[in-house]
Amino acid sequence: MSTPHRISDELFTIRDYLRWGISEFGRAGLFFGHGTDNAYDEARVLVSHVLNLPFDFEADLLDARLTLGERETILRLLARRIEERVPAAYLTKEAWFAGLSFYVDERVLVPRSPIAELIAQDFEPWLSGVYPTRILDLCAGSGCIGIACAYQFENASVDLADISLDAINVADINIARHELSDRVRAVQSDVFEWLVGEQYDLIVSNPPYVDAEDLADMPAEYHREPALGLASGPDGLDITRKILRHAAEHLNTGGVLVVEVGNSCVALDDAFPMVPFMWLEFERGGHGVFVMTKEQLIEYADSFA
Repeated sequence: MSTPHRISDELFTIRDYLRWGISEFGRAGLFFGHGTDNAYDEARVLVSHVLNLPFDFEADLLDARLTLGERETILRLLARRIEERVPAAYLTKEAWFAGLSFYVDERVLVPRSPIAELIAQDFEPWLSGVYPTRILDLCAGSGCIGIACAYQFENASVDLADISLDAINVADINIARHELSDRVRAVQSDVFEWLVGEQYDLIVSNPPYVDAEDLADMPAEYHREPALGLASGPDGLDITRKILRHAAEHLNTGGVLVVEVGNSCVALDDAFPMVPFMWLEFERGGHGVFVMTKEQLIEYADSFA
């Protein structure tokens, strides 16, 4: 890679830096899966961040010439993305989920759950038209799922629970960012261990679910994320088993549990062959999310024991 100063003497417009970034990202063999899925969008995120422009800025700006300071700042950011394999969201300290902006850094995973689609649909038909007044985002990380739920259900109170104090601190930043401290709180808890006596109408969880083999094989970008938010034992189900064993105790009558287990869905079906997990389909992509009611959790409690 040339030095930033030499390249900045050759590239002058937004279009130049997008094109250069795309070429260098492809040459470096980067992986995209933390908010974008291609080199163009990744480069556009970084360039628009430096220039304080929206991601979907007008096309007539593409040929705008940049100052030397802007050019060198963009080059430094693109270089970090290439050389350190840092996902763009960590470089900009921002990720989008369910149409909302969230603060993120390397203390939490970058939001990317298909559960956003369920939130937009009011979790129907699973809630049967019943408005949840208490919601738990379990293994909350940045708090994006729970905060998006708070927007969707405007009178609900929401708990964001995570074992990581680092994650709780990031979630608190996002609660303040969205001015939701009157209805949303972050609580440190090892799954349900420190939520004794708490009851909810809806529990939503995107817990760690990556098995040991998949974790070892993941692209470098994933290893910039906290392993605590990804790894969950040999088959990826250590945390999910705890959730299934105890969720019914924390659900009100008619309450619903929604859990994402990603590629570990096959292992979950194999581990509990007698349990008819309801696997959801998504219009915008994603898989490995199941729904269970409190009554179903009680019915199959012996399987989870």
